[in-house]
Amino acid sequence: MTDSTMNEIVLYDLACTKNVCFSPIVWRTRLMLNYKRISYRTVFLELPDIAPTLSKLGIAPHASSASKYEYTVPTIHHLSTNTYIMDSDAIASFLNATYPDPELIIKSELGNDIATRVRRAFGPAFIISVTPREMGILSPYAQEYFRRTREGELGHPLEDMLSDNKEEEVWERQAMEMETASKLLLKDQNQFILGAQPSYADFFITGSLQSARTVDEEIFERCMKYAGLQKVYNSCVPYMK
Repeated sequence: MTDSTMNEIVLYDLACTKNVCFSPIVWRTRLMLNYKRISYRTVFLELPDIAPTLSKLGIAPHASSASKYEYTVPTIHHLSTNTYIMDSDAIASFLNATYPDPELIIKSELGNDIATRVRRAFGPAFIISVTPREMGILSPYAQEYFRRTREGELGHPLEDMLSDNKEEEVWERQAMEMETASKLLLKDQNQFILGAQPSYADFFITGSLQSARTVDEEIFERCMKYAGLQKVYNSCVPYMK
């Protein structure tokens, strides 16, 4: 819902050369905004520009105990109250409180358990397959920052993640756990994880899949071979705008 002339929210997102959202974390917020039919416009920020831009807006940085980065996206500006919120979970709570209809279940024991199991099963494969390929959709300006910061965290070049069959070894090692997680998502006949309406757990999974799709279609197709992931993703397609 980004074409409205009466936007209620400004969404600060991560820029890429495709000029679309590709951050899995920002996708959670975007899906929620679309689900609640909240009008918004997007401001895409290059990676090196996130901290200086948000700092100039007067937003307090994350506590060092909460994040390794002082400033992150998604960040929203709620225009009518002139409120800035940084962090996807804080944004979700704010949106539910400010726009209660339709309600989105953010926290539930079942939803959190399923999301955790899916993350544990597919996370290692996502990291090794998606992370080094993100370079391919970043501007040269952002590539330098991404390489410097990510390689500093990893302790080795990004390209090492795709060398010596490491990627396939991770997918093979995780295959059984992936299948178990997929079957868990198919356990009942509900359209969504918690029933007839989507939850934050659905958006967590869908955001990760859409991120993979934007970075590399082959990774996305590989994930969609798992019927459980396919079910969740297809159910959330109406909220991907």
